[in-house]
Amino acid sequence: MPAMAHTWILKRNCSLTPRQSAGAYALLCAGSFGIALVFLLQGIWVVLAFSIVEMAAVGWALLHYARHALDVERIALTDGSLVVERIDAGRSSQFQLDPVRTRIEPPLPRRRKLILLESPGTRVEIGSYVSEPIRQQVAQELARAMRSHPARFL
Repeated sequence: MPAMAHTWILKRNCSLTPRQSAGAYALLCAGSFGIALVFLLQGIWVVLAFSIVEMAAVGWALLHYARHALDVERIALTDGSLVVERIDAGRSSQFQLDPVRTRIEPPLPRRRKLILLESPGTRVEIGSYVSEPIRQQVAQELARAMRSHPARFL
C-alpha cells in the first residue's frame, strides 16, 4: 500500500524578506541622516539627535519584523504519524503525535483562537501565523484527512 501524506504549511504573509528589510532600513537611514547633516552644517544639531532616535526605533521595529518574517508551521500527516514542526524567530520545535489517538479542536469564536491538537501526553496549538478563516479551513481539512486515515480501519 503506498504511503499517504497530507501537508499543510502555515506561514505569515510578509511583504519583505529580511534582506529587503535591511535594504529599506539602509535607504531610510541615508535619507534621514542626509537631511540631518544639512541641518547640522547650519548649526542645528537637534535634528541629528532626533534622527538618531528615530532610526533606532525604526531599526528595532524592522529587526523584530525580520526575525519573524520566516516563521512557519508545517503539519504533515502520513500513514504512521502526525508531525507538527514550528519555526519561530529561528527556533525550531517539533511534535510527533499518533494520528489515531489525536483529537482536533477547531478554533472557537471568543474562546480559543487557535487549533488544538491533543494526543496522550502532548498538546499543541497551531495556526498563529494565519487568519481565522484559514485556521477554520485547515482544521476542517485536517479532521477530514484524519477521519479517512488508513490506520483507523486496521
